[in-house]
Amino acid sequence: MNDETLIAAAKDARLRAHAPYSNFQVGAALECADGTVFTGCNVENISYGLTICAERVAFGSAVAAGHRSFRRIAVVADTTQPITPCGACRQVMAEFCDELTVVSANYRGEVFRAELSELLPRAKAGILDK
Repeated sequence: MNDETLIAAAKDARLRAHAPYSNFQVGAALECADGTVFTGCNVENISYGLTICAERVAFGSAVAAGHRSFRRIAVVADTTQPITPCGACRQVMAEFCDELTVVSANYRGEVFRAELSELLPRAKAGILDK
């Protein structure tokens, strides 16, 4: 699967976002190692701290279906620059991935690609050391 196909899946997921408070809709498409794709959209709550980001919805769906190995995630929003995952999402991704390509896109056709290790260096360093 190419980046454009994954971005298209994320755009489609974005349309299902529940964002009545911020009106900021985000979609994500997560590609598993076997090529299966799981999508997610942000799900807001009136208590903002309970809001779930699109990336975490996609990861949760994939994990619930038995997947634990991932290649790439596309994240899309209607922003001036391609959106990148928040810190909480980056940490959740790092729980499952030593390497993961993050493809960020906007509706202007701009794309930003980075490895998770660039976006969240040393995600596990020192945490489990005894």
